[in-house]
Amino acid sequence: MKKILTTLTCATLLATAAMADLARVEVGLGTWMQSSEGGASYSDAGANGIYTSIEKDNTEGYIWAVIKHPIPIVPNLRLEYVSIVDSGLATGQFKDFDIGGVTAEMSYDIMQYDIIPYYNILDNTAWITLDLGLDIKVIDVSYSVTSVVSGERFGGETITLPLLYVRGRFEIPTTDIALEADVKYVKIGDSTVYDVRAKVDYTLDFMPVIQPAIELGYRVQKIDIDESDADATVDLEFSGVYVGLMLRF
Repeated sequence: MKKILTTLTCATLLATAAMADLARVEVGLGTWMQSSEGGASYSDAGANGIYTSIEKDNTEGYIWAVIKHPIPIVPNLRLEYVSIVDSGLATGQFKDFDIGGVTAEMSYDIMQYDIIPYYNILDNTAWITLDLGLDIKVIDVSYSVTSVVSGERFGGETITLPLLYVRGRFEIPTTDIALEADVKYVKIGDSTVYDVRAKVDYTLDFMPVIQPAIELGYRVQKIDIDESDADATVDLEFSGVYVGLMLRF
């Protein structure tokens, strides 16, 4: 019986080590302290509406996960979620409501879901990691407007955008500190959307299987939509510090 238990224990340890070589999972969550600025306008069939963001700070949550595997032809996968909250003042007439000759309060939530298949160009080669992929960004926008003319109105829209994804990481030798930055970017005509992050993280290397870490960084997201055939133009920017916790398996 002792030999059987010893054999099973060794087999379990070997299987665990093999799985560690075959796949790796990372998860993280935290808060993004956002500051917003900019605005939007709408013009169609005589309707002219203007929205101006009231620059202020909001703190919203984010979460992400990475699944890596050793199959060269199949991309790895990164999943992200973040929410953005903004509010401001609106005047005029929009697609779904007429504010009239007064100024109304307008607020909206943007929930973003990023699905990122990517390839490792460098995988911790000389302490450097380089990833290249495609970000399928799903933007779910919901808004509310309160005015004395139209009362309280609600609406929403879902937009899907493809963006180029590039990530670079450098692990400082003989330390548990790493520097990392990633860029999501697309430019179509006169419109540009990008999402840029830069961070430093510190791994608490005291557990053999699960390694916790903390991350501190800065994030800037720009949405600039300016097309001659579009009813709306948008020029909004969200930026600020983020902090979170990570787990590596």
